[in-house]
Amino acid sequence: MSLTGQQTVGPVALVLPGQGAQHPRMAAGLYGHEETFTAWMDEAFGLMGDDGPRLRAEWLASSPSPMFDDVTVAQPLLYAVNHALGQMVLGWGVRPVALLGHSVGEVAAATLAGVIDFGDGMRLMRERIACFADTPPGGMLAVAASVEDVADLLGGRVHLAAVNGPRQVLLAGEREPLEEAARILDGRGLICRDVLARQAFHSPVVEKAVLATLPGFRQVRLRPPRLTVYSAYTQAVLTDRQATDPEFWAWQAAQTVYFHGALTKLLDDHDCVLVEAGPGNSLTQLARRQRRVVQGHSRVLPLLPDRPRGDEADRRAVDEARRRLTAPPAARARRPAAMEAGGRHG
Repeated sequence: MSLTGQQTVGPVALVLPGQGAQHPRMAAGLYGHEETFTAWMDEAFGLMGDDGPRLRAEWLASSPSPMFDDVTVAQPLLYAVNHALGQMVLGWGVRPVALLGHSVGEVAAATLAGVIDFGDGMRLMRERIACFADTPPGGMLAVAASVEDVADLLGGRVHLAAVNGPRQVLLAGEREPLEEAARILDGRGLICRDVLARQAFHSPVVEKAVLATLPGFRQVRLRPPRLTVYSAYTQAVLTDRQATDPEFWAWQAAQTVYFHGALTKLLDDHDCVLVEAGPGNSLTQLARRQRRVVQGHSRVLPLLPDRPRGDEADRRAVDEARRRLTAPPAARARRPAAMEAGGRHG
């Protein structure tokens, strides 16, 4: 379908999730039904070269393979799905006042804002796969706690990976110290759960891999953003200087994500509808606890169901989001230039 209309709900901001949001068949109900989404996903698989068919099969499988949460699968799929969903929303005539991504979601946000070409972004994902695949086995742990609650565990082997809320943090590290941290926190009565990740992203554990990706980032043409992007690493609007700095992007994978601070800043600057352009509702749930949302100044709108509910549920959710965001459809949405002569899927 993928027809466009006119934005009617006032200011809209897109938020894009990162590692941990992925699941098999995420947004797959749109594939072959939403023209813009389908074309960009096919473009992504084509840009993955020989890995494209494998990645597509992993995505469309009804149950996850043992490697689904690994960097080799989750990262390129999340980047591609987030970007395709964002392009679909833009194709409806929505012009966001801001974009904010979590982890790899920030790279997708930068791509939608014109900082990184999608082809370059997929090439960087391929290089990330090669450089990160051999990092020490590790993971990430979500803890319902404040930074102060976990401060005594941070340092040598356990690291603060993300601050998602006043009492919502992610820890990262190699498996053994992370498991020990989970036992200690459980003993304190704090709720912990494993994040769907096989690498210790946003920690010094992956610094060697980050260094290996730097040459690739230096070869990419980076541009000032055409849309306002809030960075979860600076908790502020992305500057032109940051946007065009290869090291800024390369080092994100080893740095703490301050999503809560960045989202607070965005909502202080804009009363808007926050649209989660990615799988699941993880960022929607975080946003619902934000002061400006609780007070009714801003509201949230996920594009997809909160968890996998089947292809029809994906389509119903997107149809409802489109109805709420736009006037009646009027024209065809933009597709990637390479696909204008006829897409491929199925």
